[in-house]
Amino acid sequence: VEDHARALVEILQNGMVGRTYNVGGNAERSNLDVVQEVCAVLDEIRPRQKGGRYADLIEFVTDRPGHDYRYAIDNSRIVSELNWKPLESFSSGIRKTVTWYVDQQSNWIKTVLAGKGDEARRGLGAT
Repeated sequence: VEDHARALVEILQNGMVGRTYNVGGNAERSNLDVVQEVCAVLDEIRPRQKGGRYADLIEFVTDRPGHDYRYAIDNSRIVSELNWKPLESFSSGIRKTVTWYVDQQSNWIKTVLAGKGDEARRGLGAT
């Protein structure tokens, strides 16, 4: 999150009007790789009460049409034109994100269960 915020500030201050800048960390991963990394972090910071690994809970389902296998960003323009680069690695960013969700668990779970989880994201006001 911090890397993206820094990139937005850099673009606002120094970017060319009308130019598109992709923000990414050169950390292409498959969706399964991302899920496995999230599981590994959870194994460390919040081990399962019944033992075992979180990755053992992964179930594979039939892909939907148009399924994305991975997400890849070409950030060469922001790097070359604005000299921006991420400070976080993929692993450190995932660790911070998972830790935040674990630490804030009671807050965000209540919001989601109350059906109020996406109003702000959709531009419909704060929850």
